[in-house]
Amino acid sequence: MNPANHSQVTGFVLLGLSQVWGLRFLFFIIFSAVYLMTVAGNLLIVAIVTCDSRLHTTMYFLLGNLSFLDLCYSSITAPRMLFDLLSDNPIISFGSCLTQLFFFHFIGGIKIFLLTVMAYDRYVAISQPLRYMLVMNRAVCGLLMVASWVGGFIHSIVQIGLTIQLPFCGPDKLDNFYCDVPQLIKLACTDTFVLELLMVSNNGLVTLMCFLVLLGSYTALLVMLRGHSWEGRSKALSTCASHIAVVTLIFVPCVYIYARPFRTFPMDKAVSVLYTMVTPMLNPAIYTLRNKEVIVAIKKLEGQRERERETQNLKQAPGSELSAQSLTRGSNSRTVR
Repeated sequence: MNPANHSQVTGFVLLGLSQVWGLRFLFFIIFSAVYLMTVAGNLLIVAIVTCDSRLHTTMYFLLGNLSFLDLCYSSITAPRMLFDLLSDNPIISFGSCLTQLFFFHFIGGIKIFLLTVMAYDRYVAISQPLRYMLVMNRAVCGLLMVASWVGGFIHSIVQIGLTIQLPFCGPDKLDNFYCDVPQLIKLACTDTFVLELLMVSNNGLVTLMCFLVLLGSYTALLVMLRGHSWEGRSKALSTCASHIAVVTLIFVPCVYIYARPFRTFPMDKAVSVLYTMVTPMLNPAIYTLRNKEVIVAIKKLEGQRERERETQNLKQAPGSELSAQSLTRGSNSRTVR
């Protein structure tokens, strides 16, 4: 089916979260703050994992990648949503809609595969601690990341391939703040029953199966922890609890949206806001608040910045060269100790 012969719609009107100006302005303020916190939090995690040599391990490498993906995932929808909240005519072209759809499922697919890799990493670390560095070496970790990106690309291409064939001849109003498969399919001028089954199989059932597998793997890990020492069990429980919280926040909304017929329900927009805006903001907080190594790395980074500011202030003051050198030597001696 050639879209040029069947599609008269060149763009879609995004209905967004509300049509009431007062609510839209309130949403703009709230989600502007949410997006800024998402950017700051995830960039902080990426910077810490990159700069602190003590965090150059497989677990933190995967955590840094998850934070980078959360930043990208939120940036696919948030800037457009914030712009449309203040716009009187929030229209998105057909090409831009497909582009947003592609990257939305591309990054989302990578995150799902990455969470599976993170669960496998924790499984190996707890069940085979002596062989962990051998099994999860840099080469294996790199291959798993490449596989995650390839899997996300294939998943997204399937979405685009199935959607671009649909004829759109009106109406042109998308009942959401971004382009996604469930809303687009409802606007198609053809019977989409078979296509919905394919989409539910590709999106919903795969997501549901991954979620159940992950829950099963973490349950097995918790059972294994009974034979560990109290100190090792406490650290592993803290890490697993963070992973389970993130997995739940990401998978449950996806299962709700995609593992059912594409019909409109009252909670749809609220759930969409949860996994596109709120979850990427919460992930850094979940990991940092429960991870002592990350907290120590943050404090170390803050201390370095404070010493740099003090050194800069001393250099700018008259006759401060000797004092600056003394401060630098003192900082170095404290580091050595």
